[in-house]
Amino acid sequence: MRRIAGIVLAVLLIGGVVAAVVAGRQGDDKGTATKTVRGVIGSEKSDFFADPDVVKALAAKGYTVKTEASGSWAMDGLDLKGYDFAFPSSSAPADALAEKYHARQPIPRPFYSPLVVVAHRSAAQVLAANGLAVLDGKGKGTLKMASYLDAARHDRTWQQLKGAKAYGELTGTLYITSTDPETSNSGALYLAAASYVANGGRVVASDAAVTRTAPLLRKLVSVQGAQQPSSDSVFRDFISGAGNPLVCLYESQVVSLLAEQHGSDDLVVLYPDTTVNSDHTVVPLDDAGRALGELLSTDPTLRKLAVRHGFRPQGDSAEFVKATADRAAYLNQTLTGVRQAPVPTSAVLHEMARRARG
Repeated sequence: MRRIAGIVLAVLLIGGVVAAVVAGRQGDDKGTATKTVRGVIGSEKSDFFADPDVVKALAAKGYTVKTEASGSWAMDGLDLKGYDFAFPSSSAPADALAEKYHARQPIPRPFYSPLVVVAHRSAAQVLAANGLAVLDGKGKGTLKMASYLDAARHDRTWQQLKGAKAYGELTGTLYITSTDPETSNSGALYLAAASYVANGGRVVASDAAVTRTAPLLRKLVSVQGAQQPSSDSVFRDFISGAGNPLVCLYESQVVSLLAEQHGSDDLVVLYPDTTVNSDHTVVPLDDAGRALGELLSTDPTLRKLAVRHGFRPQGDSAEFVKATADRAAYLNQTLTGVRQAPVPTSAVLHEMARRARG
């Protein structure tokens, strides 16, 4: 009897231990359980969502976010059934998507990034010597958009600029490399900024204004030949020393690079005196997508991580200024002297891009 009682007791003890372990695991699972949210994002945010710290911060709030990258303007042609949100890189494609999918307003705009032009030092110095730019120290400056557009309008070449002969790489037509405006947000916003200046400081909002600015925009695009679909690609070419010495992209890409390299002797960041902000905007396709967008906008940890990846959180410039103090030699942290041009409607931008591409 004692032997039987011992066996029974052992079984009960083992069962109790197993039950405790299972209960503990279930408790742990409940504490770390996350809701999976799927979205289509602009490619420039891929590194942000892949950052282990971002993944951890989202999980702490109960989210696992799975993303697929797409050109912001190409999202309109995608079947977004089964997705919780779309996250294009500016307000124009976001507003078009919000209307298409009947998203409740207002829609979250967690962070933004202005368009800038990165230049090799030789190119920046020649532009400054010819009145097309003003340099502020060794790593940053201002691009005079009206002067640059006038040079583009008259097909100016590097060889026509004084001082360019000292640099063998500065040859051919003077132009800024941008992305395909029909599929890429940065390329479309480049046209938005240029058209605003060409239209006398007024946003292009009519067929007449589109027609008036189309010849110049066509020159800005046609001189480039084949265009890349992503600003990541043109930035990689620039960093490797290939391609054109002037490239239009997002400030966030520069900030992220500088965080890794802590400066570059051959990099000058030119802020156009008239530029356009890329408002990264979440288009909620359901309640989970809206909750994620609002979390990205308000959570202090996620806002700090957005700055790490070069984005400017909406509503508080001090966060960005403080976090990028070590890169101030390259960044116009407060955007002093930079005018923000309004962005045309999605329909107008599409028409401008179509005509610019010919």
